[in-house]
Amino acid sequence: MQDQPLLLENIGPVARLTLNRPKAMNAMNLAMLDAFERLLPQLAEQDEARVLILTGSGAAFCAGADLKQVVDGMRCAPGEQDFLDRARGVIHQLSSFPKPVIAALNGMTMAGGLELAMSADLIVAAETAQIGDAHANFGVYPGGGGAAVLPRLIPLNMAMYLLFTGKTLSAREMHALGFVCEVHPADALANATLALAQLIAAKSPAALRRMKEVARASADKTRADALLHEQVMLREHLRSHDFQEGLSAFAEKRAPQFIGR
Repeated sequence: MQDQPLLLENIGPVARLTLNRPKAMNAMNLAMLDAFERLLPQLAEQDEARVLILTGSGAAFCAGADLKQVVDGMRCAPGEQDFLDRARGVIHQLSSFPKPVIAALNGMTMAGGLELAMSADLIVAAETAQIGDAHANFGVYPGGGGAAVLPRLIPLNMAMYLLFTGKTLSAREMHALGFVCEVHPADALANATLALAQLIAAKSPAALRRMKEVARASADKTRADALLHEQVMLREHLRSHDFQEGLSAFAEKRAPQFIGR
């Protein structure tokens, strides 16, 4: 198991995926992408898995892509997916995952690792984590959202600062920018992230799925179109079991039993 590049743990209603190449700072390679491509569709279909945590082993969350495999991918035949195509596909799978995704940044997070973290819905971090883009340090151009998505998550000038300088900022500094939701001591991060995931997992999966769809899409819509999308989802949700269960539980002063439909 320790040789696997991606470890899966099921902890009640929470699934935790751990990037497991600690000697390589959890750099993404083809074997890790293979594991993501295999596991994410399975987890999306499992009703018992309500929240996904993404974290790393050792001293890093993820230091980016394995650059040797990126270069090797440039020799692919025309029409064949190269490393960057597949990495971008995994990031898209995560950003469109139908359940809440929490990235727990246990350490160094840079380049493709930053882009991987940005695919999550919530980001929490160890106070020792260092976070940055770093592509500019190696004359490399971001391909998973570094230039396109980061300015949507933090102020434009700070996104430019990280992109242009290649510097990293601390978890506390990124929390002040609104990028990181919670900061915890390194030895408390795993338990704090699990507690957050369990809190979310107790909510209606149907409501959360619809909230995520509308919130994710709103950045690309006008205010009026985003409100219309929300109303469509509301009408759909009013017919769900979870909506009726939530009202009944409130009236009966008991904890709701949501099923996600």
